[in-house]
Amino acid sequence: MSSRTAGACSEAPSRVSQTRQPLLVLLIRLHLYVGLLVGPFIFIAALSGLIYALTPQLEDRLYAEQLYTDSTGASLPLARQIEIAQGYVGEAAMLSAVRPAPQPGTTTRVMFKAPTPGASESRAVFIDPVTAEVRGDLLVYGTSGVLPLRTWLDQFHRSLLLGEPGRLYSELAASWLWVAALGGLALWLVRRRRQGTAVPVRSSRLRRWHATLGLWLLVGLLFFSATGLTWSRWAGDNIGAARAALGMSTPSVSTALDGAAVMHAGEHAHHAGMAVATGQSGNPVLSNRELFDAVLVAARNAGIDAGKIEIVPAARQDRAWTVTEIDRSWPTQVDAVAVDPRTMSITDRTDFATFPIAAKLTRWGIDAHMGSLFGLANQLLLAVTALGLATLVAFGYVMGLRRTTARRVGLVQALAALSPSARLVTLALAVLFGVCLPVLGVSLLLFLIGEAVFDGLARSRRLRVGQSG
Repeated sequence: MSSRTAGACSEAPSRVSQTRQPLLVLLIRLHLYVGLLVGPFIFIAALSGLIYALTPQLEDRLYAEQLYTDSTGASLPLARQIEIAQGYVGEAAMLSAVRPAPQPGTTTRVMFKAPTPGASESRAVFIDPVTAEVRGDLLVYGTSGVLPLRTWLDQFHRSLLLGEPGRLYSELAASWLWVAALGGLALWLVRRRRQGTAVPVRSSRLRRWHATLGLWLLVGLLFFSATGLTWSRWAGDNIGAARAALGMSTPSVSTALDGAAVMHAGEHAHHAGMAVATGQSGNPVLSNRELFDAVLVAARNAGIDAGKIEIVPAARQDRAWTVTEIDRSWPTQVDAVAVDPRTMSITDRTDFATFPIAAKLTRWGIDAHMGSLFGLANQLLLAVTALGLATLVAFGYVMGLRRTTARRVGLVQALAALSPSARLVTLALAVLFGVCLPVLGVSLLLFLIGEAVFDGLARSRRLRVGQSG
């Protein structure tokens, strides 16, 4: 081998090493920043999620009087149950939906718009379907219809009870969780590779525990991050827009009719008991309350067979009613139909079996994140993963605070030390993820600004010390 060839061979590993070392430093510094600055938010999200996952059984016991009944026998028509509920809350209350008792021994939910409307909140009157007794009156939240205890936990987990501004915290946690998880994996792989070389690797027991736990939890952490981002404010909007552009949005039924009059009861036609449907030839004229029974029969005949369903009356005269399956356990039942209240014909439908794969994965991901897809097994897996995540953050935080060596290289310095091509790729990825995940992008910019300020203050302090000396 010529000396020139030997020199080229010796220079190649050197160039690779020169590129890899700044990348490693950049990764370590970023991992440290995420742990110290974002870690507390991830910790809060993990603990609140842990409590949320373990509360369904507690909620069943706490609200047993509202949810269950000992009455046996045939169920009364929905019209009668709605009449009792409307009388209980007053005729001025606006009926928004009805959820018939899903099985014997459970109650019907007659739902009204909340008196002080919150996001996705409804006032639910629980009716014994056999005796029409009012069993309770509670605020419920979302499509899942969670009761006050879990609503409070859900809002804390999502926004720290701060409303829309508070959602920044959960989006920040979800935006960086996958970065921390994959960054930790990369650091572990680097250390494993070094163990096969002559390079000595010192590792504390806490670091080994941190790395091992992170590996065991990796899939769960990526799952939490992905599903959390789907729900988030800014990243979630971008994900929805991308799915829509690719034709992968979750289908929904159209409630549009042909424009002919459906109800004739003045401005309050959407209030229960105050509207009358115009019948077609040969069809009886039904009151709005009676329509619930007729629409339910039409939906059942059309294949809506889940026990848990929701009937939503038309909000306008030119719209159809909808009947939607809301069973989030496996197998998923979320089919829906639109029913013309004049003819009881099905005007549109969606079937989960025909959903795009992205829509199915989103549905399953959200339900698994909430612990409802596989029941108790799902809850326990979520609880173990959330507890492990909280422990992982605590380990990382202790390790970060224990660092006594001076900070040698920051993000900017490590980036500047990269080769031009590696620097370009790194910056392009940072911009791409910053645009797609705006909270991640803004927080990364704040990391860099904070680092620059810290460096400036440190230089000023050193200058003052030097001058005084």
